[in-house]
Amino acid sequence: MNAYQITGTNGLNSLHAVHLPDPKAGPGEVLVKIRATCLNYRDYMNVMGIKGVTGPVPRIPCSDGAGEVVSVGEGVTTFKPGDRVVCPFMPTWLDGEYTQQHASQALGGAVDGLLRELAVIRTESLLPVPAYLSLEEAATLPCAAVTAWDALHCRGGLKAGETVLVLGTGGVSIFALQFAKLAGARVLATTSCDIKAKHLLELGADAVHNYKTDPDWDKWAVKQTGGLGVDKVIEIGGAETLNRSLKATRFGGHIALIGVLTGTSAEVQTVQILRKGIRLDGIYVGSREMFAQMLAEMERVKMQPVIDSVFEFSQATAAFQRIASGKHFGKIVIRL
Repeated sequence: MNAYQITGTNGLNSLHAVHLPDPKAGPGEVLVKIRATCLNYRDYMNVMGIKGVTGPVPRIPCSDGAGEVVSVGEGVTTFKPGDRVVCPFMPTWLDGEYTQQHASQALGGAVDGLLRELAVIRTESLLPVPAYLSLEEAATLPCAAVTAWDALHCRGGLKAGETVLVLGTGGVSIFALQFAKLAGARVLATTSCDIKAKHLLELGADAVHNYKTDPDWDKWAVKQTGGLGVDKVIEIGGAETLNRSLKATRFGGHIALIGVLTGTSAEVQTVQILRKGIRLDGIYVGSREMFAQMLAEMERVKMQPVIDSVFEFSQATAAFQRIASGKHFGKIVIRL
């Protein structure tokens, strides 16, 4: 099969097209023809060799993918050849609590990901793709969409009428905007680009702030809520944005820390967490059961993922360059 591997820590120069033996499905396993993969910033960090993120090499990158069943191993009755399937970010996290063991099986990190033509997956991990979604759309869901769902509904307990602040226009933030609006929440959004601001408003954002022209987006968010602060924050920046998120959050509010785009460590104003009784949750995607719940809601309303661009398999490097540019709005897909 054709695949891509990270072979070192020299950035995009370490990403190489390779030929590998075709895998075969064993008992309880399914052989999947991957038709589409999708990039997350984590995948870019892995390829770039970011310390503390990149797993052992050589490694096939990309956690997200969808495709068609080619064959099934002994004892598999839930899927048959031709079925369209999508795989969770952590195939072993079916339900229950998040554990170190599940984290160690996250695709594209410590184990091979899905930027390849064929993959063997345990049958209990896979989910059927709703008929209304293309495989390119389904491939956008395992990481970003499930993360947003977990942050808002599973860990966040979102209620209609609450105010959600989403930072930026990456995949998680856009899915969070869509899910929050479906739940009847008010959504505030930030961006660095007026064109992206227009797209956010078109998707349903109630108000948008350009943090390039005015970096005090925390003060803007508080003003938008009559001085109280927002109920929920989808925090994707990390080091350089967390303190502003703490200031923007109301007493008793919730912050879902899901990204480290601005760095992995910083001085945090812990007194804000204490004084305001803020609940701060680290969100590392979610379980298969969360994925299934999310898919059911998406299918009910026929919610469409936002795709920025689609690259062919031979253009994988260009896809990573697109995510590096920061110009994308929505998900970047690689089609096989």
